[in-house]
Amino acid sequence: MKGRERFFTIFTLGLLSAMGAFSIDMYLPGFPDIARDLHTTVAHITLSITSFFIGISIGQLIYGPLLDKFGRKKPLYIGLIVYLLTSIACAYAPTADALIGIRFLQALGSCAGMVASRALVRDIFPVQENAKIFSLLMLVLALSPIVAPTLGGYVSSAFGWQSIFYILSGIAGATLLLVYFKLPDGRMPDASLSLLPRPIISGFLEVAKVPQFYTYAFAGAIASSGLYAYIAGSPFVFMELYHVSEKQYGWIFAIIAMGLISASQVNTLLLRKYSSEQIIRVTLFCQCLAGIALVVGNYFHILGLYSTIFLIWVFLSTQGFAFPNSSALSLAPFTKNAGTASALMGAIQLGIGAVSTALVSIFNNGTAMPMAVVMCCCAVSSFVVLLIGRKVIAKKSKELILVKN
Repeated sequence: MKGRERFFTIFTLGLLSAMGAFSIDMYLPGFPDIARDLHTTVAHITLSITSFFIGISIGQLIYGPLLDKFGRKKPLYIGLIVYLLTSIACAYAPTADALIGIRFLQALGSCAGMVASRALVRDIFPVQENAKIFSLLMLVLALSPIVAPTLGGYVSSAFGWQSIFYILSGIAGATLLLVYFKLPDGRMPDASLSLLPRPIISGFLEVAKVPQFYTYAFAGAIASSGLYAYIAGSPFVFMELYHVSEKQYGWIFAIIAMGLISASQVNTLLLRKYSSEQIIRVTLFCQCLAGIALVVGNYFHILGLYSTIFLIWVFLSTQGFAFPNSSALSLAPFTKNAGTASALMGAIQLGIGAVSTALVSIFNNGTAMPMAVVMCCCAVSSFVVLLIGRKVIAKKSKELILVKN
């Protein structure tokens, strides 16, 4: 693949993978205006985020089999068109409940890009390059919490909250053109695959039984759920406990996100010398240390604002290494059913992430401990899963060698 073609391919995959993130982050500053115009409360409008997450979770499991049966592009076209139309519909939502329902449909459209982008990385690029490509996609994802809320705030104040959804529809239209003209087709359709419930479930079970898949999918998902715990707990910790302003909180969020961005790019350099297996093992161990330090520091009340920011920065920077390498290793064993594997991996990540955010809320006791403990538990659990899973993988490999001999 030539340089120009490679650039457009990776850029398009980045847009597809970040579509869901932009859909969540960009309209957050417009919540007060949306609530006022639709004659409801901000709390009620927040349910549109919940419906979006539900749509993403369900949609990923739907698109996986579709991508394997019909090829990558046809389901992707449908998803992008659904996303474009529902983004426009969001701008014209007459009530809050209508917005909540439309956001569910918008999520179903957006997750086509999320699933297809991961599967196309596996299709288009050599296996040994997958982790590097995922690191580049991570760059786009990490930019979302920095760029999207800021852009959404300016656009909403200048042109109204409806303009945010017009921009999202414009992004969908541009992405649709790039997919049609610049993105390779990836794996060809497989008409032999069935879309009946039983074969689909069997397909997911077939993927789930592969030791390399469940080891790295669960290790990566549990590790990334620490990020969800941070997102759920950080507004209270920083703005209520440390009394930072909303603007200061935004800068803190951006600084920590920059750590994630930098780490994802350092990962591409490390992959020239080290394997994904080596990097993820060291990464998850470092995440454990940062998580334990957060818990100990909060328990003994020895952490201040800056030390808390630093430890969280270290903790979340490890995601720049963990996500691309765990994704690449999870999908490496698959060619025929990479779409199904990608969908299952995404559903696992969102499912465990949702649990971690709920735990932070349930155990809220007016301190930073719930956030710190959940983050720490995620890191330690992920590292344990990795160690146990690697032993299973090694055992299975030895058994296969013995059978062949």
